[in-house]
Amino acid sequence: MINNKTFLNPFTDFGFKKLFGEEGSRELLIDFLNQLLPIEHQIDTLVFVNPEVPSDLKDERTAIFDIHCKSISGERFIVEMQKAKMEYFKDRALYYTTFPIKEQAKKGKWDFKLQPVYFIAILDFQFVSDNSVNKSVKTDVMLKDQNGDVFYDKLHFCFVQIPFFDKKDSQLETQFDKWLFFLKNLENFDHIPVVLNEPIFKKGFEIARLANLNIKELRDYNENVKKYLDMMNIFETAKKDGIEKG
Repeated sequence: MINNKTFLNPFTDFGFKKLFGEEGSRELLIDFLNQLLPIEHQIDTLVFVNPEVPSDLKDERTAIFDIHCKSISGERFIVEMQKAKMEYFKDRALYYTTFPIKEQAKKGKWDFKLQPVYFIAILDFQFVSDNSVNKSVKTDVMLKDQNGDVFYDKLHFCFVQIPFFDKKDSQLETQFDKWLFFLKNLENFDHIPVVLNEPIFKKGFEIARLANLNIKELRDYNENVKKYLDMMNIFETAKKDGIEKG
């Protein structure tokens, strides 16, 4: 086990997909997504879709999502874990939604009716600028007109900024609070805290328990953690250098 940890780091590629992107963890993904989705789009069942979506054109870029799934009623969900800030993240989010939109096109006669598409990003960094007034943990975005009225209600973006979540276990009020507390602190737990001692989270802890990984999974996870730590060190060094130069 890495650094005597009991549970995996959910902000690594391996950890995130282990928790939410496998058949055995589908129940966790459904419960988590239902904390983010509006009441009219609550889901009972999800089907995982191939996360690699090839382009229609030979020279066009292929999209590779962390998690790509859809509900029985047809809503599409792209779920991404982003570990470090990138300059054109909004552009990337918008670009990714074009793939589940285009895949709904039907040959022949078609009335252009589309199912809702959700882009959901769990961010291990502050998405907004340091001087922004909005420091919300969860930011929902839809297309609206100049009067603030919804222009189109089938394209949704949801950004969850983990660094803005600072509640302690005694302050947790909702299931959403519990999920963020679980994700933010999972790697540092050595046992299941009382506030998370319920079936959905107990299952999450069992999936995340490093002792339950096989040899190949543990090797892959170790590599993931090394890359994660290297990337975070580079990011922090660049940030520090920028502050010093400023």
